[in-house]
Amino acid sequence: MKTIRQVFGKAFAFIIILTILCGGVYTFAATGIMQLIFPYQANGSISEVNGQKYSYLLGQEFTADNHLWGRIMNIDTGTYTDDNGNPVMYASPSNLSPASDEYKSLVAERVAAIRSAHPEKEGVPIPVDLVTCSGSGLDPHISPAAAYYQAERLARNTGKTVAEVQSIIDQYTEGRLFGIFGEPRVNVLKVNLALDGILQ
Repeated sequence: MKTIRQVFGKAFAFIIILTILCGGVYTFAATGIMQLIFPYQANGSISEVNGQKYSYLLGQEFTADNHLWGRIMNIDTGTYTDDNGNPVMYASPSNLSPASDEYKSLVAERVAAIRSAHPEKEGVPIPVDLVTCSGSGLDPHISPAAAYYQAERLARNTGKTVAEVQSIIDQYTEGRLFGIFGEPRVNVLKVNLALDGILQ
């Protein structure tokens, strides 16, 4: 019959082995393979344009009338600080229940703001991703419908024609993965860089 010491000794050794394999070997192997095969994606899909670095994987908040608006972001700058005491931006999804009065009130305010900024769209349903948060709170994409909904406002505030704005949206619309997985989506940052003349 095994003693308690033997049982705990084997269990502890098993934990150490799994920690080394799963926390060390697997992590380094996966990271190394990804760095070899997909170095751009593995390093955050960061691109440098005119000396400025951009990551196209993280949503950023745009509120100017001459920019495409993305998903609603719950930005918090009061919870975390860096080593120098400066606030660090943090974003997360909302924990409000869709059935709550507070959530309904928030969505109603967002709908009113969207309607006010797009008077020419009166009577046209607002795409849901313009008034709700994503699961991560940092989604860099919106649906093509949400992007096209804003085309007239963008044309009005950038000096471009609606057709030119829609062409830019089309240029930065990504299709389904392998043609079957997911939905078409528009990268908000890329469209805004193109509207600003930074991306061609």
